[in-house]
Amino acid sequence: MTTINGGEAIYRVLKANGIDTVFGLLGGSMLELYDAMYLDGQIAYVGARDERAAGHMADAWARMTGKPGVVLGAQAGPGVVNIVTAVAEAQLAYSPLVVIAGAITRADQCKDTFQEIDQVALFAPISKRSVMVTDPARLAPMLEDAIRLANSGRRGPVVLHVPRDLFAADIPSFAPKPVNIARAGPAAPSDIAAIAALLSEAKRPVLFAGGGVKWGAGRDALTALAEKLEVPVVASTGHADVMRHGHPWFAGQAGPRGNAVASRLTREADVMVVLGARLGFNSTFHSNDYVGADTRIAHVDIEGAAVGRYFPAEIAAQGDARLTAEALTDVATRPICDAWRDAFRADMAILAAERDTEAKLDGLPMHPRRALAEIRTTLPEDAIVTLDTGNTCLQAADRLAHYAPMSLITPLDFGLVGFGLAAAIGAKAAAPHRPVVALMGDGAVGYTMIEIQTAIQNNLPITIVVLDNEAWGAEKAYQQEFYGGRLLGAEIRSPRFDKFAELCGGKGIWVDGPGGMGPALQEAIASHETTVIQAKIDPGALMTLRKDLFKPPQER
Repeated sequence: MTTINGGEAIYRVLKANGIDTVFGLLGGSMLELYDAMYLDGQIAYVGARDERAAGHMADAWARMTGKPGVVLGAQAGPGVVNIVTAVAEAQLAYSPLVVIAGAITRADQCKDTFQEIDQVALFAPISKRSVMVTDPARLAPMLEDAIRLANSGRRGPVVLHVPRDLFAADIPSFAPKPVNIARAGPAAPSDIAAIAALLSEAKRPVLFAGGGVKWGAGRDALTALAEKLEVPVVASTGHADVMRHGHPWFAGQAGPRGNAVASRLTREADVMVVLGARLGFNSTFHSNDYVGADTRIAHVDIEGAAVGRYFPAEIAAQGDARLTAEALTDVATRPICDAWRDAFRADMAILAAERDTEAKLDGLPMHPRRALAEIRTTLPEDAIVTLDTGNTCLQAADRLAHYAPMSLITPLDFGLVGFGLAAAIGAKAAAPHRPVVALMGDGAVGYTMIEIQTAIQNNLPITIVVLDNEAWGAEKAYQQEFYGGRLLGAEIRSPRFDKFAELCGGKGIWVDGPGGMGPALQEAIASHETTVIQAKIDPGALMTLRKDLFKPPQER
């Protein structure tokens, strides 16, 4: 009987399931898997400098491809623990991450062995499943289960812990087949009919579209529905690419990180049809400031438990967002609401004029919204943008332009800092022919700046735009507004990241002021080199988001 080792078994399962790229950091816990990848050469390996970053790369790769992103925690103990942040991020972004986590050998478990911790328990609360493989014969089936679970229903991370000795153990040779993933259908016909009837009566209708539309490749279906109904579409937070920028029925992103027009639509709508979104905190603050108290809601999501959870749903339906949109397009009729349409068009014209005014701001240091305007007008239509978390990226959330499908990747509900650079590398690995731009603050890029070297070493050229306000901007804004301007820990001094990129073998561009960002971005993308563009921006141009967390100064 022909046998193979556990590392080869894992490799074959990944290859059979179309996983052509994996991310990680080399460690001693799974060298047989690395050897199998080397020998066959059909799966690319991107070696990061920190496991957290590798996890963010795999997360972004998953969001771009729709397949589970695979990250290797190749060193038991500390290497695996470093992935915790990336798993938490994927959990709150509903991203199908599969972690293959090295563990100490079975014979050494529960002996306080070198680098031994309870890895299974550590990941259990922040993943769909965290499980240890205990038998070589179960290695391949459990990996297939991980792939299936990560990419089924509401997606999310799965962590498979594999003891060191299982990678070397012999098992019978086999030829795995791809895992078939069960897919949800559209909402029930009775729900489709009820939603269509609700829309036909609406005087102030809006479509609210979220990540479920993107996961289901539903942009065309959403657009067709909006065009048939002639009803405005609002995107949930972090999904401003759910529809093409500039489409006449697209209002952009709603909620605290969105624009005033989109937020007015959701607050004043009499009927809102929610497709593939939770109406969660990031998009609504769970507040009637963003979703009207009297709005009649038809809510469709692939996860039934999410439907009507935060705002009452008059029609509660479980189903795939794209297929539901297609079914609605077949039966829904155009509502009579011309006054609502006219008001929407007028509001969008006002918003466009405000953005044009921002594009002309000429102060020094440069206002971040001037920089964002230059980026917006310069980005190629096929560009992918990764955003970080922070004050500048808060202002960027609805100020960029996303034309092609799958053009925006953000941290979503976990809201962590340091995501954007690593995510850009993962996105580039998934879509090597598209330009990828990471937009970050100076604090954020410091988390993962060494991954600039990863991008260069792996020939995955990206552009990192660093808008440098010499501060942890979000917290500085709170200290200024609520604590009398008493700043402690808010101001930081960063190095010349553009020079650091050059030291790594990449390209660096320093932008002096207004008018320089657009040409710099053009130059960076055209160079096909990993490039850092750094610009000083106005440290006073801050805005607060979570005002609900603090009391005004006079009340303390």
